Amino acid sequence: MTCSLMVYAALEHKIRTGLKQNPPFYPDMKGKPTQSPTARWVFLTFEGISTFEFQEHRMVMGIQGYQNELLKILGQPYESFYS
Repeated sequence: MTCSLMVYAALEHKIRTGLKQNPPFYPDMKGKPTQSPTARWVFLTFEGISTFEFQEHRMVMGIQGYQNELLKILGQPYESFYS
């Protein structure tokens, strides 16, 4: 349990640090741009994304522009999973 909370806190810190270096663009629960979303809120906003793989083709459906921007902030491993 402690390890999972540490990972959760580290991810939230990385997201907030990256967002503070950019103008606010990530929507909060009311739809207003914020620079400090919780990790829980970020996880919830990624729930509607689906990835499909067929033979050598991969397709990502349901991803929004603000989610792509957040993936760029998080880095290449996250971005490559959703591209």
